[in-house]
Amino acid sequence: MCPKSKAGTLFFIGTVQFLILMIVAETQYPGYSPADNYISDLGLWQYDSAYIFNPSVFMFGFLGAIGSYMLLRCTDWKWLSILLILSSIGAMGVGVFNEDVDGLHFIVSAMAFGFGALAAISSYWYLPSKIGVIVAVLGAIALIAMILYGTDTFLGLGHGGMERMILYPILGWLLLFNGYLIGEEEKADENQKTV
Repeated sequence: MCPKSKAGTLFFIGTVQFLILMIVAETQYPGYSPADNYISDLGLWQYDSAYIFNPSVFMFGFLGAIGSYMLLRCTDWKWLSILLILSSIGAMGVGVFNEDVDGLHFIVSAMAFGFGALAAISSYWYLPSKIGVIVAVLGAIALIAMILYGTDTFLGLGHGGMERMILYPILGWLLLFNGYLIGEEEKADENQKTV
């Protein structure tokens, strides 16, 4: 049997711990502003926030990579799984290569954001139509925000706020997606019991 619910559980644990610990890390960075600071500022080792943020974002990517590999092995969702794996590798890279490592940090953060947005959009073709529309919209919001961010168009949100307009739709998509994965398997189990 395909371990979709196990993959969903890994996505859920990774996403929730990252969301919570990112908020905790913000409290450990002196004068941190979600509008004026980059998310990755939390990973700079001269601040206590790095001891929370870097392991958390690495774990987010690591659990995502394992869950994505499970989906790659047991479903026909090849493109979605590959995009998720690439985004997860990017997230792990953000936990290893902080802003002090200029070139590599840019590459891994672009991987995490870009492939995450594309994964959300591509999941439209694998999910039921109502959920599919929602995930496609979330992915499109993240992708548009990434384009605006790349052109230094922050719409009054600051660079930190616009960066969050990339990240939060991806995290929202992941929570919806893992809920679908877990629910689909539980529904199949219920159907087996009633037969």
